[in-house]
Amino acid sequence: MLYRENGQFKTSYAADQQVFPIAQDRWAVVGILVFAFVAVPLLVDEYMFRAILIPFLILSLAALGVNILVGYCGQITLGAGAFMAVGAYAAYNFHIRVEGMPLLLSLLLGGFTSALVGIVFGIPSLRVRGLYLAVATLAAQFFTDWVFLRIPWFTDNSLSGNVSVSNLQVMGWQVNNPLNKYLFCLAFLTVFALLAKNMTRSAIGRQWMAIRDMDVAAEVIGIRPLFAKLSAFAVSSFFVGTAGALWAFVHLASWEPAAFSVDRSFQLLFMVIIGGLGSVMGSFFGAAFIVILPIVLNRLLPEIGDLVGVEISTAGISHAELIIFGGLIIFFLIKEPHGLARLWSTGKEKLRLWPFPH
Repeated sequence: MLYRENGQFKTSYAADQQVFPIAQDRWAVVGILVFAFVAVPLLVDEYMFRAILIPFLILSLAALGVNILVGYCGQITLGAGAFMAVGAYAAYNFHIRVEGMPLLLSLLLGGFTSALVGIVFGIPSLRVRGLYLAVATLAAQFFTDWVFLRIPWFTDNSLSGNVSVSNLQVMGWQVNNPLNKYLFCLAFLTVFALLAKNMTRSAIGRQWMAIRDMDVAAEVIGIRPLFAKLSAFAVSSFFVGTAGALWAFVHLASWEPAAFSVDRSFQLLFMVIIGGLGSVMGSFFGAAFIVILPIVLNRLLPEIGDLVGVEISTAGISHAELIIFGGLIIFFLIKEPHGLARLWSTGKEKLRLWPFPH
């Protein structure tokens, strides 16, 4: 009864095409943002910030980027970890080599550099698709792994390959404790999520979806595959690269190329598959699933083992986590290929029609 549209009349095109046309959605989003910015800092401890909330925010941003490319444009990628690495190391070099470079500008320039690299590795999408394109983007992963391991300039000639940043601040505001890091990442995610939502609803978003559904038909009606595909790679890589810079600067503070291995690429792809392809909300669902599930299993499996009289070792927990995680991915692909976002949309539609069966 609370999620009904009765009495909500649209008197202009702008009102009909707004991001959240239903008043309940607008108030829900405002409520979530107020809760995230005001209530969470008062209720959550340091462990929750470090282990759950900050990784969730940054990985949500990366999943948004992957979803733009895979979900909205239909271009398969297995190189998202590579673009995260490019964003992280580019931001690092801008930060240490340019005197007085602001933190925000370093992070955004890292994302911009990642976008340029994404365009280069997106060029094969003009000729190949599907599995062949996935292999081409996987090449980006191995190439960046080699570059950041073998060329010492990128790591400021560090012998171990490990780099670190400290004393992060934005206009005098110190980003040096879990609370400030959380608020900093939350502000980034809020802006980028709104940007992604508007882009997917705009003309360029419709071009991406036309290319995804049938690229030959899209070209016939006047859409340029060159612009549509490369713009999707650029925007996606910008989002992922900025997330990589945040992951390195804010979450890790000290990192090496292994932090952005091929496992990270698969993790981001799984987030999009589980959360929902072609859905901004699905990126958040997928990131929450990936971040929270391992923590729940690490706490739950030993207790289950104690109940049945079986001692589960740390290695056993790690293996069981992979098995359960893989099984859940297969389950979602079979039972709900459109991901958790589809379940969310179905629930909303039923609420809009309830109690009427049609």
